Amino acid sequence: MIINRIDHFVMTVKDIDVTCDFYSRILGMSVVTFGAGRKALVFGTQKINLHAAGKEFDPKALRPVPGAVDVCFIAESPLEEVIKELNSSGVFIEEGPVRRTGATGDILSVYLRDPDGNLVEISNYL
Repeated sequence: MIINRIDHFVMTVKDIDVTCDFYSRILGMSVVTFGAGRKALVFGTQKINLHAAGKEFDPKALRPVPGAVDVCFIAESPLEEVIKELNSSGVFIEEGPVRRTGATGDILSVYLRDPDGNLVEISNYL
C-alpha cells in the first residue's frame, strides 16, 4: 500500500459558525456545505470536516474533543505577509517565526490558536 496525501480530516469544535468565521476570515479557507447540511473548510485540494462537540457524525474518533488538534498549514503567501495579516486581524502569534522541519524539508513557522485552542502552525518552506 502507498498512501499519497491527506484528503480531509475531522475537527471537533464547540461552535461550527465561530470556527467557520475564524478559518475563512483569518486563514482564507472556503466554507462549504455538504451532505445533510454538514460544514467543511476547504483549502488547496484538502478539507477539514467539522463536527459539533456532542453531535459528532459516526463513525468518529474515540475521544473527539475541541482543542485536540495540532496542525501545520503551508502558506503560498510569504510568512512576512502572513504575520502582517495576523497582526492586523488581532490574532496573537504564540511563537515564531521559528525554524522547524516539515514533511519535505526545512520550514519557517508561526504558531497561533484557533477559537477552540487548537494549535495552528502556518509555514513556508525555506
